[in-house]
Amino acid sequence: MTTLRISEIYPSIQGESTHAGRPCVFVRLTGCPLRCVWCDTTYAFSGGETLSIDEIVSRSQTHGLDTVEVTGGEPLAQKGTAELLARLAESFATVLLETSGAFSIRELDPRVHVILDLKAPGSGELERNDWDNIGALQENDEVKIVLADRSDYEWARQLVTDGRLPLQLPIHFSPVHGALTPDTLASWLVEDRLPVRLQLQQHKYIWDPNAKGV
Repeated sequence: MTTLRISEIYPSIQGESTHAGRPCVFVRLTGCPLRCVWCDTTYAFSGGETLSIDEIVSRSQTHGLDTVEVTGGEPLAQKGTAELLARLAESFATVLLETSGAFSIRELDPRVHVILDLKAPGSGELERNDWDNIGALQENDEVKIVLADRSDYEWARQLVTDGRLPLQLPIHFSPVHGALTPDTLASWLVEDRLPVRLQLQQHKYIWDPNAKGV
């Protein structure tokens, strides 16, 4: 029986991606080999409880929602996550995966909507990006880049202008909450006429930015 280490399972409002604003069940897996400077879920690095895939799916279904997101930590760091995603796709209309892009997404169930969180230089984890994942993105997937400052922005802008990102998919530029102000990032995007989306973490404006389980 496949088991995974789970930090928390809870219902909330999806705060990011094109699915922002939708009620969603979050399945947060424990553990992450990355240490991004601005990480806001360090509590998920350890702890949690070991659950079977049956138990995870069952607990997720109790909330009565049709959208579920598997997140972390880094969910793909655990063996068995691909199996979990496939099982969730049998029970939910929409299955989202938030992943750092440090692990391959090529073998995932095609029903899973991947949100690929590329790491900018300011994260301290630039070298962990698996660039092969760009070629593995499907038509329902998305790319997110979190930016701490102008240097990060210029790095991400270069990816766009060089054609290294699939512009037929949603590309989100997101400011680090409390470090780069949304109006500053918005002004850069307008000035450069970039074909990307400004993304804010809605849950951090609805609730306390440090709150867990929301």
